[in-house]
Amino acid sequence: MLRNLVITNYALIEHLDLEFGPGLTIITGETGAGKSIMLGALSLVMGGRADTKVISDGGSKSVVQAIFTDVDPELKQLFEEKGIEWITDADGLSEMTIRRELSASGRSKIYVNDTSVTLQTLTLIVPRLIDIHSQHANAKISDPAERLRIIDAMAENEELRIKYGNIFADYVSIRHKIAKRKNQLAKSAENLEFLRFQFEQLEKLKPRKGELKEIERKFEILSDADEIKERIITLCGILGDSDRGVQSMLSEAAAIADRVDFGMMNTSDNQISTESRDAEQEVISFRLKELLVEVKDIYETIDDFNSKIDTDPSALAKLSARMNLYYEAVKRFRVANADELEDLHRNIRTQIEEVTLGDDALPELEREAYKLAKTLKTLAAQLSETRSKAAEKFSSLLCEKARPLGLPNINFRVEVKSKKLTSSGGDEIDFLCSFNKNGTPKPVTEIASGGEIARMMLSLKSILAGHINLPTIIFDEVDTGVSGEIADKMGCMMHSVAEDMQVIVITHLPQVAAKGDAHFKVYKTDGETRTITHVRQLSHEERIKELAGMISGSEVSEAALSAARTLLENKDGV
Repeated sequence: MLRNLVITNYALIEHLDLEFGPGLTIITGETGAGKSIMLGALSLVMGGRADTKVISDGGSKSVVQAIFTDVDPELKQLFEEKGIEWITDADGLSEMTIRRELSASGRSKIYVNDTSVTLQTLTLIVPRLIDIHSQHANAKISDPAERLRIIDAMAENEELRIKYGNIFADYVSIRHKIAKRKNQLAKSAENLEFLRFQFEQLEKLKPRKGELKEIERKFEILSDADEIKERIITLCGILGDSDRGVQSMLSEAAAIADRVDFGMMNTSDNQISTESRDAEQEVISFRLKELLVEVKDIYETIDDFNSKIDTDPSALAKLSARMNLYYEAVKRFRVANADELEDLHRNIRTQIEEVTLGDDALPELEREAYKLAKTLKTLAAQLSETRSKAAEKFSSLLCEKARPLGLPNINFRVEVKSKKLTSSGGDEIDFLCSFNKNGTPKPVTEIASGGEIARMMLSLKSILAGHINLPTIIFDEVDTGVSGEIADKMGCMMHSVAEDMQVIVITHLPQVAAKGDAHFKVYKTDGETRTITHVRQLSHEERIKELAGMISGSEVSEAALSAARTLLENKDGV
């Protein structure tokens, strides 16, 4: 529901701050007073074209802001996707503020709940908020999707539509997988010879993860084998048991130590016992013998390593050849490293097997797609049945409601045609209409807009009000060309629609204006430098005078005042 509208510096409007309530709101005023300017400002926040000519002072900016309450909850997901805050009031009702600013340079800024958004995002939001309908606008029903939405609302088939939509999504997903798999197989078949060639190259190499690193390590060792072996032989000579080897020298040292009385060297202390001197001598001898054992162990370890060093040139050549094969394969197959060659080898083998032996996954996918297609056809037929019944009912109701509005010869028919299955089913909806006696119904999109189609649309929306979550609707002079009893019936119909949704009506007819729950008057005054449009809500007495003026013109007679009072008194008897 539109709760508040603020317009600043827009055309003849200097500043307006209007509060709207539920039910039926009436807007009246003399021709040229500025009613169309109000709609123009409102259309700006609905995503209408921004024109700098509307900036009244030419140097500042125009700002239009609209606040909506009890917003359609289906918009919440869109808000989350666009990063817009979802706001609720103290009563838990959703609230949305749309503000559009237009600068003199032509730059337009749009904000939803103080978040900057694009015009494209705004156009996704506003259809759920407000619908402006005039006698020159039937664009809504020109949209096939809107016509389908109307009939589905009448059919009350939401549960069936959701079930169908979910299965359709699954079907599309599987068909996409099938197409992708077939495409892969087709490409593989085209490249079969090339795949085989690649496989043969990799089969010769038989790559194994980690092998290249191991080869490179061995190659590095073997490359320096001669030099390493020479150093080890020298080291073995030093540590060995030759005459000048460390082992021989340590053996000789241990033997000498056994013959030395180290206790005698301590002449300063005559109190040292013979046992202590013998123990000291044994420690030195033991340490030398331990050192000899350690040197022998080191010697044997080094000698063992020496025996394992391969200085065979042919072994080095083999490693080099294998290593080069890896390097060439990495370059040829354009992989990041040698370890990826093993995965590539396995993948190419799988592709060749799938092409030559067949793909086990594809038949299973096709069987599943067939089952889903069969289910879809059944559900689509059920949807079509609900739509056909709703179409017949809707056609009858619309004619019934429209005939009292000065359309006695209306012939309206909803045509349900079959089409290829889509996410919404297998039906295409068309609205056919004729306003002349015995006339051949034609698509509504081919009928010139005017008073007749405006009254037909009023009838249509009066039916939908109880079946669909319509936004706030504004009727802009759709009652043009009617008067008297028909005008009264149109007013009654608008009042009835307003029981289910907020309705704002711009009218010149007192019979319609009298049905309103609230009444605003648009008027203009001449200031020192410019003409300014104003809007104010009328009290009960002011409404009587306004209605009287609409009845009798500029000269308000007592009879007109009395007629106005009667119209207001009969309002509640709608």
